[in-house]
Amino acid sequence: MSIKSDKWMRRMVDSHGMIEPFEPEQVRYAPDGHRIVSYGTSSYGYDVRCANEFKIFTNVHSTIVDPKNFDENSFVDIQSDVCIIPPNSFALARTVEYFRIPRNVLTVCLGKSTYARCGIIVNVTPLEPEWEGHVTLEFSNTTPLPAKIYANEGVAQMLFFESDETCDVSYKDRGGKYQGQTGVTLPKT
Repeated sequence: MSIKSDKWMRRMVDSHGMIEPFEPEQVRYAPDGHRIVSYGTSSYGYDVRCANEFKIFTNVHSTIVDPKNFDENSFVDIQSDVCIIPPNSFALARTVEYFRIPRNVLTVCLGKSTYARCGIIVNVTPLEPEWEGHVTLEFSNTTPLPAKIYANEGVAQMLFFESDETCDVSYKDRGGKYQGQTGVTLPKT
């Protein structure tokens, strides 16, 4: 298994539409010239952007968090260019980018250092072979203060690992429950 380069990502986008929309270089400035948290292609990864759809966790209803029976009332939906996450809480969002992972590739997501240095942790499970969709992102605010997440700016980096063998059964073959997801997707059983 080997990590894939910027050249490989560009080829996979051209031949398989792996990332859409795709930015072939690093973008560090908004069209109006102000500095942003970078996104786009880096040497060995792709920095994804967060869309402006957020689900912020709330304890207003004092429900139990149960992944097998998740109460959608545990979140407040907002649409904004900035999401403020309460102290010691979390929010869900999704990537701007839609992914189509090749059959012989596993994709791992790591948070960007800009957010990590502020106590904001990004958690995403691996994108399995032949999975496709918008990636649901989880932002944990580990600080005792409110924290901001900026929509349409970089929030996490995807790393692509290509196997020397093709798997027998892909995520698509298994009929994975998150296949083709769009929008912010809550837990399914």
